[in-house]
Amino acid sequence: MFALFLAAAVAAAAPVPAETPLPPPDQLLVAIRAKFRSHRPPPAYVVYTIERKQLTDQGYPDYAESYKEHVWVRSVDRAAMARRVYRSINRGAMTFERPAFNEARDPGPPTADIFEPAPAHPHPISFVPTPEATDSPLPTIGVVTVNAAFDYRVVSVDVQGDQVHLVVAPKRDPDRNRLREIWADKRTLELRKLVATDKLFILGTSDVYGVTFTITMGNLQGVPIVTDIHGVVGDGYSGDGSTVDYSFRDISFPPALPDWYFDSREYAQHESEEPL
Repeated sequence: MFALFLAAAVAAAAPVPAETPLPPPDQLLVAIRAKFRSHRPPPAYVVYTIERKQLTDQGYPDYAESYKEHVWVRSVDRAAMARRVYRSINRGAMTFERPAFNEARDPGPPTADIFEPAPAHPHPISFVPTPEATDSPLPTIGVVTVNAAFDYRVVSVDVQGDQVHLVVAPKRDPDRNRLREIWADKRTLELRKLVATDKLFILGTSDVYGVTFTITMGNLQGVPIVTDIHGVVGDGYSGDGSTVDYSFRDISFPPALPDWYFDSREYAQHESEEPL
């Protein structure tokens, strides 16, 4: 009995390990981005289903602009083939797409670099983005501390449960540097949620409205992925689609896909090989 009491007393007297303090705000932002970028570039191919839901200006479901698409993406140039999903099993015609944030098309892919600046001007679907770097890091000759997140300043930092929350503001080009809030795991610094700006392009017109995206992040096979987006359109917009939701589901990283998936001129020759 005495031995048990002594052991309990020793255990009770043992010091509780102190939590590792967070680095200064700017260094914390650098560390969060470095953690995300440590998984770059993304897998060579990404397959997923995107579901888009929006409301009418009266607040009812807008079935005309709510849909599902199955998408096959080649990461090196973000070329993609897409097919609409009807009644869960039927598929529409094969179409060529290039998913991207801040463009006149659906956001994506779920492996997109959320720290990447938005384009200065809208790009046509034929535009081919510069591939992400795949080279190994250069040899380290010396140690230099650099604030790599120079495009943002950290306005505030607070801890919310097991997550750290940063409010950030762009130092320049607010239309391009679109992050506004960041939530990350306090221990691992893996991204959990973001608030970012985006744009709504009214097709057939020159009208463009600002959008606030709340982006939920996840992780698949060690790769950070976007799982859900909730968008609210601002700038006085009052038409259909003033709120819109995107869900990325059935995400996978196949080791290879046929080249013809990413060349719309070959679709007609491969109708018998259409993927489901």
